[in-house]
Amino acid sequence: MKRFKNVLVVYDDAIGGDDALSQAVALSQSNGARLTIATVLREAPLPGLAAEAAKRTERLADSVRHAGVATVDCGVLAGVPFEEIIRQVVRHQHDLVIMSAQAGKTLRDVVFGGAAAQVIRKCPCPVWVIRPGQAIPYQRILAAIDPAAVLHDHLNVKIMDLAASLASRDQALLHVVHAWDVEGKDLDTIRSEISSEQRQAILRRHESKRRQAVDALLAGYPMGAINHRLHLPRDLPERAIVSLTEREQIDLIVMGTEGRFGLSGLLLGNAVEAVLRSVECGILAVKPDHFETPVALPEAVLTGRGSLESRGWAA
Repeated sequence: MKRFKNVLVVYDDAIGGDDALSQAVALSQSNGARLTIATVLREAPLPGLAAEAAKRTERLADSVRHAGVATVDCGVLAGVPFEEIIRQVVRHQHDLVIMSAQAGKTLRDVVFGGAAAQVIRKCPCPVWVIRPGQAIPYQRILAAIDPAAVLHDHLNVKIMDLAASLASRDQALLHVVHAWDVEGKDLDTIRSEISSEQRQAILRRHESKRRQAVDALLAGYPMGAINHRLHLPRDLPERAIVSLTEREQIDLIVMGTEGRFGLSGLLLGNAVEAVLRSVECGILAVKPDHFETPVALPEAVLTGRGSLESRGWAA
């Protein structure tokens, strides 16, 4: 996890806010990273609310400094929550956002009912959604990869970099899953009237091809030093991930997001959306290279820490 040097944690007073902050502090300590603590208020907050939130956030920053994080910034964002979080990322070039699911709700409720959904979809850097009350360090981590997708080579590397690093840090069991299916003319062949031996030969050939691709990717990591298990189910990716998460009681899924080409920015593809609707563990969502957020900066931009023009950062 040494790759993160400029972390943003979104803090609120709901159950789970302290969990996100604790993870952010631990990560910043181990990485020597700059940590920014942001409280997000809706647009046009009640009089005095922004000032109270700023004081509370500054107290949190002081406690984090005392905990040993050398560089800590803090402030209040005011506006549409997901937009202001992403604008903060763009302005200050954060390389990771950490936020928590809301108290008493599953990730399904939060991801599709609040700011986390939009941040995951549209933020240009990785987004880590923490499950409230989840035990840390993690015990079981799942990396969902697709090395057969040539266009996603760099995305697979990002996923494995993060998952392997976390597993090493936490001494966790790392599950690596790649779901596959028969492709090309062979798909029509196995649907025709062929013998069981012919069908099994086709399946073995395709599975072997996928295993070689996975092995080539994993060769770049010290897998001998990481307790891990490899899963190559013939299944839909979303169904395989959800099934494995439930069966193995996964604590954190590290996965990429799928692009819908022709749009500005990246929306969640069907596979990612299905996973997020179904699981109740933490999610670390990774973007592909060259991702561009559809969230634009307003004309009135921040001139420095502590200044607030129309909406944005108040300290």
